[in-house]
Amino acid sequence: MKNFLLVALAGMFSSVIVTTQVAGPLLAQERARNSSVYEQLDLFGDIFERIRNQYVEQVDEADLIEAAIDGMLTSLDPHSSYLSPDDAAQMQVQTRGEFGGLGIEVTQEQGFVKVVAPMDGTPAYEAGIEAGDFITHVDGESLLGLTLDDAVDLMRGPVGSEIIVTVVREGEDEPFDVSIIRDTIKLTAVRSRVVGDTVVLRITTFNRQTMPNLEAGLNEQVEAAGGFDAVNGIVLDLRNNPGGLLEQAVAVSDAFLDKGEIVSTRGRNPEEGERFNATPGDLANGKPIVVLINGGSASASEIVAGALQDHRRAIVVGTKSFGKGSVQTVMPLRGDGAIRLTTARYYTPSGRSIQALGVSPNIVVEQPRRDIEEETDEEENAARRNRSEAYLRGRLNNDSLSEDELRQIEADRAKAEAAAALRNEDYQLAYAIDILTGLSAIGAQD
Repeated sequence: MKNFLLVALAGMFSSVIVTTQVAGPLLAQERARNSSVYEQLDLFGDIFERIRNQYVEQVDEADLIEAAIDGMLTSLDPHSSYLSPDDAAQMQVQTRGEFGGLGIEVTQEQGFVKVVAPMDGTPAYEAGIEAGDFITHVDGESLLGLTLDDAVDLMRGPVGSEIIVTVVREGEDEPFDVSIIRDTIKLTAVRSRVVGDTVVLRITTFNRQTMPNLEAGLNEQVEAAGGFDAVNGIVLDLRNNPGGLLEQAVAVSDAFLDKGEIVSTRGRNPEEGERFNATPGDLANGKPIVVLINGGSASASEIVAGALQDHRRAIVVGTKSFGKGSVQTVMPLRGDGAIRLTTARYYTPSGRSIQALGVSPNIVVEQPRRDIEEETDEEENAARRNRSEAYLRGRLNNDSLSEDELRQIEADRAKAEAAAALRNEDYQLAYAIDILTGLSAIGAQD
């Protein structure tokens, strides 16, 4: 018994010795790391004092500290930043769907401002600003070397005032100037309409109005079309949608999915990750869906496109999306300011991250760029239509169809011609509608 106690005690002492041997270096490393951090903070304080006392001009201490904080955050990634009290208040207004400005979502790349997407119906959109444009100057002043927030401040101004931005665009040999008149931006989160037998839902942003607008718009258009039996499908147009609230992207995806994962987020600590799942119910009543995306579709737009694509609930058409696969958390600070900090990456249901890669469409369809609008002579169109048997004098009548069947053929032909005309106006949308028309035709044969 005594020997057993001695062995047990020996084991305990060995454990203590091993633990001490392991913990000792770890504690030493932690102390050294903390010491290095404090030394760096002392260095920051020293530099701050030297600037405050010896810089050629007197500086505002608050501005200096704010710039240091902003520099620390923007060094992490393009989406982390400091929000002054004014910026934080402005961001709250934007999520409600009304604010003043040009109407563009921007990021920073190679020291210049890059347009993620112009928002529908805004001054920037009407002036011809496109996703992927680089803005290098504002009213002749270079943006090179400025932080993104400083560059955005230069673009702000009174409603009704003019701003001249210098744009560099892929495919253009020289930079060119664009005049924009600032205005109050009132975003309609969802615009709905019926094109032929297809309901088109244009989602411009993901703010607090998005899901209510989507549901109301879909119900209104389906009722106007004569019910779901008269509808061949739905187009979700997410082109040039810069994103917005994660919760709204989840709600829109859930509206068309009965079950399964919509999106998951993973941060530094695995236990802090979140998973969002669909609930029963399909707002589209099982109708086929085509999602339209392009290089201006970012963030929340990519969540919706990726979720519907992974579950094979929709065909994604267009060009590769922007590729913003990170989640930002806005953290309030004392004094009414805030920081916007990247805290997680998000993943589509299949487990893929679209960060820097984007969502790849199932069918790649480029939008043709037209520098000059081509108009076809109406007389030539009429002559072309008249070159058929139906317009020949003395032709035989068709005796196999009733009057109602003939009228239906004429109505179907008119829809087809309207769809063809749409290709000149919006080729990608026309392509999406053609897909749904084809699926409907196959379903009718079954």
